[in-house]
Amino acid sequence: MTDPLAGFDRSVLDHAGDMHEVFRSGSGPGVIVIHEMPGLHPGVVEFARVLIDAGHTVYLPSLFGRVGEPFSVAETMRSVVQVCVSREFRILADRTSPVVTWLRALAVRAHAECGGRGVGAVGMCFTGGFALAMAVEPDVLAAVLSQPGLPAPVGATRRAGLGLDPQDLAQVRERSTADLHALGLRFSEDRGCPRERFERLRRELGAGFEAVEIDSSPGNPHGIPTRAHSVLTVDLVDSPGHPTLAARDRVVAFLGERLR
Repeated sequence: MTDPLAGFDRSVLDHAGDMHEVFRSGSGPGVIVIHEMPGLHPGVVEFARVLIDAGHTVYLPSLFGRVGEPFSVAETMRSVVQVCVSREFRILADRTSPVVTWLRALAVRAHAECGGRGVGAVGMCFTGGFALAMAVEPDVLAAVLSQPGLPAPVGATRRAGLGLDPQDLAQVRERSTADLHALGLRFSEDRGCPRERFERLRRELGAGFEAVEIDSSPGNPHGIPTRAHSVLTVDLVDSPGHPTLAARDRVVAFLGERLR
């Protein structure tokens, strides 16, 4: 079986006793790509290689799940059980997950190793909001939130939740008027990342937030199913003219604009 992480260097970052594996490859400004459920699956690695080809050093932390295991429902359920009992994640509370402290430390390390103006962060699904929460750290200049799913959108309040402590949100809001920009991606009918969440991001960040919302309504011209969720991986259609490919291209361009 081909190793999906062939060509990546492996290390372990220990920050205040919290340890996770990190896989690194490429050269140029640093970008931290935080995997979605069920873990660091081949689709996430494939996206990372697109960023490497675009001239970035990519860091792939492994926060949960089995590294390199293909995406499947069974693997997703295994990871859900893992994160539900972990102290590192806040699933229902509209609060910053403790694992973000470790991710901010990784951002500092990436900037020190890669140099340049700063680093970018890309979060997906379960970790989508982590990219914005990392931006409390000044080294993070660009945050990409792909279908941010926390807090779980149960109830009207959580549908608009951002998964940030009030003080973290205040710092991110302040930075968005200066040197921080955020890019959000979602499918229009995605119940896991409801439209209220992006409306809140627009209110909080103003011109510092750019949204890409892909039509997945019934009968849409590209035949995108209403259940579509993962913009950059599982539901990506690598075909010229397809809106998911255009969204991925926008992510690549956005990170280049902010970090070069």
